Amino acid sequence: MRKQYLLSVILVVLGLAVGCSSNEAPKDVAAPSAGANLKPAIDSITAGDLMKHIQVLASDEYEGRAPGTRGEELTVAYLIEQFKKLGLKPGNPDGTYIQQVPLVGFTAQPTASFTSASKKIDLKFTDDYVAVSRRFVPEVKIENSDIVFVGYGVVAPEYGWDDYKGVDVKGKTIVMLINDPAIPDASDPSKLDEKMFNGKAMTYYGRWTYKYEIASEKGAAAAVIVHETGPAGYPYAVVSGSWGRENFDIKKPDNNMGRVAVEAWITLDKAKELFAMGGQDFEALKKAAISKEFKPVPLNARANFAIKNRLREVQSKNVIAKIEGSDPKLKDEYVIYTAHWDHLGKDEKLKGDQIFNGALDNASGTAALLELAEAYTKLPAPPKRSILFLAVTAEEKGLLGAKYTAENPLYPLAKTLANINIDGINQWGRTKDIIVVGLGNSTLDDILTEAARAQGRVVKPDAEPEKGYYYRSDHFEFAKQGVPALYTDSGEEFIGKPEGYSKQKRDEYTEKDYHKVSDEVKPDWDLAGAVEDLALLFQVGYRVAQGDKYPEWKPGTEFKAKREEMLKSAAGKS
Repeated sequence: MRKQYLLSVILVVLGLAVGCSSNEAPKDVAAPSAGANLKPAIDSITAGDLMKHIQVLASDEYEGRAPGTRGEELTVAYLIEQFKKLGLKPGNPDGTYIQQVPLVGFTAQPTASFTSASKKIDLKFTDDYVAVSRRFVPEVKIENSDIVFVGYGVVAPEYGWDDYKGVDVKGKTIVMLINDPAIPDASDPSKLDEKMFNGKAMTYYGRWTYKYEIASEKGAAAAVIVHETGPAGYPYAVVSGSWGRENFDIKKPDNNMGRVAVEAWITLDKAKELFAMGGQDFEALKKAAISKEFKPVPLNARANFAIKNRLREVQSKNVIAKIEGSDPKLKDEYVIYTAHWDHLGKDEKLKGDQIFNGALDNASGTAALLELAEAYTKLPAPPKRSILFLAVTAEEKGLLGAKYTAENPLYPLAKTLANINIDGINQWGRTKDIIVVGLGNSTLDDILTEAARAQGRVVKPDAEPEKGYYYRSDHFEFAKQGVPALYTDSGEEFIGKPEGYSKQKRDEYTEKDYHKVSDEVKPDWDLAGAVEDLALLFQVGYRVAQGDKYPEWKPGTEFKAKREEMLKSAAGKS
């Protein structure tokens, strides 16, 4: 693997050298819109520098950057070293570059089976299912628990939707479908009803995290999600690869005893077998589940789970640096850039390559964070407000580092104007557009649109809203707390590439590289588009930091009320 990796790096560096005119083009486009005083800052963002950071962070030496490993130690040390070299101040008010994140690592050793009056299905771990217990106890057992199909497992009063209909599922094993109820539009059944669960776009009700949260609230003994690649947005191998190894959660005084005891996924084939064993037809019940009238259906079967937990406490680390604002009255207000430094580590059970290098996910975003930090140091004077650069841990384990910061902020969230998050960068060349995941949520989109227009580019919505990307990266934890957040993705219209090129490359990455050991630097990477995108993210942050108005959530956005309540409360205390 190392030989292949080094060859890839050599080819990429040669490509960058040959194509430097392509890489420089974004600078000439971006600089005039930003004003001459920003040009040195924007010019400092280069493909070569991005690649140098990615090469280090995604190297075999860093062992896949899993929390609680040598890879974390190396990553944290590298980030602190780079921030110090740039002259950034420690971002923690305690005078360090570190925010400690108390985690518990848990490795599950589960067994599972389903039984009916006349049949038994023994499940094979990772092949047929994955299961964990986030309760921090050595062992969890669920025996002869009645299995109930609860449709999508959603309780959404704003849509008049309740999949439980008052049925008591305490102590039972509930089986749920992934994503939101896919309700056809009555006037055009080929489309989804935009008035119900945002149509094609996934809402938080569709995320697996919500499914287990509602299961915990309802007192279920176990919660099992049926995996389907389309609605989930990723193949089952992604789930088994992530859940079949050590996982993490934030350490809590109650040891997570309020969580549902067993959280599991099952393959579609095994789900169909389970339903058939209970005399039910999976496809028929799935179709019934898209009606408001759906009621839970007992499957005439029982579940047995036994999970042994290997536990360890880990003091993981968020890394944070600061550029202090230049305005005495505004320097205690903040714009925060985020990127997660972690990936999946290594799996010694694998034959051959065992290291999940995470080059795109998210060595590239972490490299971008460092490039943005450098750009701010090239300004003639710091912006009026302070800029924070936060590299968070354990995103791959459930956005845990961001969640910990958002719930235990180092600086008041009421004085945090915006979060700009980077999770992967464009590695395939320049585009005529840039994607905003969750376009229309906040006025940050308007600032980005204006900056993009000056580059001769346009802003577009996420082409795959059904995959729920908005809920799958660190900005979501800040949004949940009310902070306006911006999360962009690579554009779709690649300059000089045929129609469909973007979808082809995305599908290739999802199928072949996403959460696999093959997520390494590739010979065909062209970071010219990433440079152009980062110039935009720099300008958005700078304009917010200089502006006379706080960014706002737009009407109808689910986070607006939280923000308004936060600002009102802060104003009352001042």
